[in-house]
Amino acid sequence: MMKRIVIAALALASLVPAFGQEKGAITPDMLSRISAKYEGTASDKAIKNALAGTSIATLAINSENAAMIDTHFTDQVKSKGITDQKSSGRCWLFTGLNVLRAKSMEEFELPEFQFSQNYCFFYDQLEKANLFLQGVIDTRKMPMDERKVDHLFANPVSDGGTFTGVVDLVNKYGVVPSEAMPETFCSNNTSQMAMLLGRKLREDGLRLRGAAADGANEKTLAAMKEEQLAEIYRVLCLCLGVPPQEFTWTRCDKDGKIVAMEKHTPISFRDKYAANELFDGYVMLMNDPSREYGKIYDIDYDRHVYEGHNWLYVNLPIEDIKKMAIASIKAGDAMYFSCDVGKFLDRTKGTLDLANFDYSSLLGIDFTMDKRERIITHASGSSHAMTLVAVNVLEDGSTDKWMVENSWGMTGYKGHLIMTDEWFDEYMFRLVVKTKYVPSDILGMFRQKPVLLPAWDPMFMPEE
Repeated sequence: MMKRIVIAALALASLVPAFGQEKGAITPDMLSRISAKYEGTASDKAIKNALAGTSIATLAINSENAAMIDTHFTDQVKSKGITDQKSSGRCWLFTGLNVLRAKSMEEFELPEFQFSQNYCFFYDQLEKANLFLQGVIDTRKMPMDERKVDHLFANPVSDGGTFTGVVDLVNKYGVVPSEAMPETFCSNNTSQMAMLLGRKLREDGLRLRGAAADGANEKTLAAMKEEQLAEIYRVLCLCLGVPPQEFTWTRCDKDGKIVAMEKHTPISFRDKYAANELFDGYVMLMNDPSREYGKIYDIDYDRHVYEGHNWLYVNLPIEDIKKMAIASIKAGDAMYFSCDVGKFLDRTKGTLDLANFDYSSLLGIDFTMDKRERIITHASGSSHAMTLVAVNVLEDGSTDKWMVENSWGMTGYKGHLIMTDEWFDEYMFRLVVKTKYVPSDILGMFRQKPVLLPAWDPMFMPEE
């Protein structure tokens, strides 16, 4: 028996080229030439020793840029109270609600105030579950390896999102103050719940496809989906709490004295404390040099609510976006802003600056891709949402720095991040601005028929 196995193995080996002989492989000669280029100088040894016990980022800190950026700004939106999304991907939700609360605090002279992120997150997860399950029903006749079907099962639910999700959720379910539905461990630490919900939804999706293959009609599939959503609802109630249908809220002034005790539903509370025209008259802007400027783009399935809105944006040069951002800040209106926050971030100082780290000097390699090249190679994309609140405008009208209110607690610069203008150019992606700050020619672009991008487009990336 052993002899036959050896003979078979030798026969198979004769059909496969030896390691390093296949065209395109690393051959012994190539490896010799490559390894010879590593000189192992004293400098190399010193860097290797340092990297053995220290992170690359720590060693790459640029000492010539150690000084803190000046924290004064010519124009800044009034805001108070830093939020903390903790170990969750809900930056998009914190940012959208922070934009709303800034105006509410100003209008009603509230010293401290937060909308309940947990309340909106509950319905976000329920709606995303429905979006997935209905998507499975809609694509039931497609094979499993169809790109759209594969995308659905790869992304059944997540805690990331976009501004359109905030709009659709608030318009459909209203809002409540944080006291009416406070955070829980699961809302602050979403990974385990997300893993279990994703596992359950994938199972449910397969059952729907199996029933469809056995001849079930849409009415039967809809009934199955409703039963599946009831199970998801129960899990959400256990993890996040039961959403209030009615509640009493006590409003106090800056001295802590009671101003009013009000009974509300989530809808009535929204109508009084979140009736911000931003939700009625706004546009979404994108700076994506990999695509044609002046066009409207719509990303398929990039939404939270099945009947809601996909992320729809106009693609513009960065200088056009800056002009609208400056106008909004000068008028006291904060904006939803998203970017690739992990690039050149100094968490200690709270700065985003291309000069924060010198990787080239440390590792002896250069990074030369521009913004367009980083996008098309998936090296960069929108990853985090924050609230744009300040800009520094120079005498000639140009800008040299910006500031965002973050949702990472009191980290960085007093809960904020300050970015240089050069960093803004390279890693800013999305901005939501009121239409009154948008020039008529740009508003006119929205009359175009949008270019529909697939759900797996690089710009699909939800902010976390």
